Amino acid sequence: MHPKVLAFVLAGGKGERLFPLTTMRSKPSVPFGGRYRIVDFVLSNLVNSHIYSIYLLVQYKSQSLIEHVRQNWVLPPLVKDHFIALVPPQMRMGPEWFQGTADAVLQNVNLILQQDPELVIVFGADHIYRMDIRQMIDFHIERKADVTIAARPVPLKEASAFGVIAIDGENRIIEFQEKPKRPSPMPTNPKRAYVSMGNYIFSKGVLVNALARAQGKKQHDFGAHILPGLVDTGKLFAYDFATNIVPGVMPYEEAGYWRDVGTIDAFFRAHMDMLGAEPVFELNNRQWPILSGSYGGPSAKILRGDIKNSMVAEGCVIHRAKIRNSVIRPNVVVEDGVSIEDSIVMDGVVLKKNCRLKRVIIDKLNIIGEGEEIGFDPARDRFRCHIDASGIAILPRGGRKMRAKESF
Repeated sequence: MHPKVLAFVLAGGKGERLFPLTTMRSKPSVPFGGRYRIVDFVLSNLVNSHIYSIYLLVQYKSQSLIEHVRQNWVLPPLVKDHFIALVPPQMRMGPEWFQGTADAVLQNVNLILQQDPELVIVFGADHIYRMDIRQMIDFHIERKADVTIAARPVPLKEASAFGVIAIDGENRIIEFQEKPKRPSPMPTNPKRAYVSMGNYIFSKGVLVNALARAQGKKQHDFGAHILPGLVDTGKLFAYDFATNIVPGVMPYEEAGYWRDVGTIDAFFRAHMDMLGAEPVFELNNRQWPILSGSYGGPSAKILRGDIKNSMVAEGCVIHRAKIRNSVIRPNVVVEDGVSIEDSIVMDGVVLKKNCRLKRVIIDKLNIIGEGEEIGFDPARDRFRCHIDASGIAILPRGGRKMRAKESF
């Protein structure tokens, strides 16, 4: 039987590198895939892992995220300790907002004391992946660990771009290396190194005491301050994410798929990873579903179209159109003669007759006029779109009036 677990999900990120998708919303609230938000992936991993006591710590531009969780993530209220509760900065210790990852939990240490769990999980809300967290908990208990950090093996030549974890032969952490020129390899694989995923399991007493010490030293971050200060205890361990087995994963998927979609280019490429008959990351996994709220509108209606290697979500109406390698989110209207190629079109967009899109992200509630072209002439696009360094054109969220159940 698993111990009592309390989860904190850190969902306050600004997501500045995802501009302009984060102009009106935080990074975890950015729409992703056919019908999800980025935050749905960590919440699904927790709920699928039978972890139901969850505090979601929000901060910047949080209204969109608050509305999404309120509408789509309601756990049964009659079952004790089953909840997903949104927690903005309470400022119990002063007038400051969350100053870092550790400070976010410190400002809510009263919730830990009230719930009195044996283990506290602290996960980020910014990544696309599947994970059975129970296996990481089992690893933590078997090692009698104070802290367990989820670690991802990466090629040694790429590890210098990350925070590297040096371990001994028992996966005990012996050193943290911040973007080292010569990263320490894994003992079992000299061509790879462990990098932190920013997901942690703490024994409750260890966490509370470490936060109290950090408060006195004005230290605010887990990766930079709290965890390096616990290395000498010999009870910090790295859990190898590559060993995590998720039911329903297909043989053709990338093993240990994990993406930080913190840039426009990474966000775009992660969408492309979901397309095709044998995608790198398969969303259709009934044994480990990515959850989100039920949709109350009509099914998609395709009157006539030439559609290949694309996702078309609920409520869309497709007239005579050509769609290639694209993701079309709910309630999009595509009129006659439209061409969409290598693009992401978000909720409620209307594409008028004969318009053309190529390598474009269209944020919610935009109307693309008849015959307009985006993605073909960067010099012209700059007058209307944000052009990312990757060359992708992004049209910010439109100003049309939202429907009752829509959010930013």
